[in-house]
Amino acid sequence: MSPEDICSLERWNALCLRLDIAADGATYSALIAAHAEKHRAYHTLEHIAACLRHIDAVRVDLEKPDEVEMALWFHDAFYEPFSGTNEEDSAEWAADWLQERGADKSVTARIADHILATKAHNAAADIDGKYMLDIDLSILGTPPEIYDRFELNIRREYKRVPGLIFRKKRKAILQGFLARDEVYATNYFRDKLETQARINLLRAISQL
Repeated sequence: MSPEDICSLERWNALCLRLDIAADGATYSALIAAHAEKHRAYHTLEHIAACLRHIDAVRVDLEKPDEVEMALWFHDAFYEPFSGTNEEDSAEWAADWLQERGADKSVTARIADHILATKAHNAAADIDGKYMLDIDLSILGTPPEIYDRFELNIRREYKRVPGLIFRKKRKAILQGFLARDEVYATNYFRDKLETQARINLLRAISQL
């Protein structure tokens, strides 16, 4: 299925209804448009579709899967490579929208927290948070040809950064993931992706 098929209006509407929120086609269209911005190369609808594929595979293991799914729809809603507040802005958009639609305050807070957690990708305290971060980082454990395209697309998003500076900062980010005892926080993603993620990270670092 194409990213457009996976990230369909029908899926969005069904998610809204499960969260007891009136379906909102305008916000759906705004999210689709945001992920089609010209400066994006990796943080596109394809990334959201990949995240949704993963949540479909682990839904039964989550406590509040619909909240995690809504957070995934919004987590890159704002993406400006040189902004330091992308996650905060995305969380604010989600929270404001949820409040306007009458969502429970606790639901709104949990969804916003999931989005904010993707800023630093530090260990989450609860199982849903762990899955949220593992899903967002699933690209690290993909086959080499997919991972290599990911690195190229990240470089395209930061094409205005001089090569020396980009390589230094990118290396530090990748080494940070590699230095963890485990890249992934859940058994599901560790079993499926941990080994390949470490191979990819080591290779990417060596090429910087």
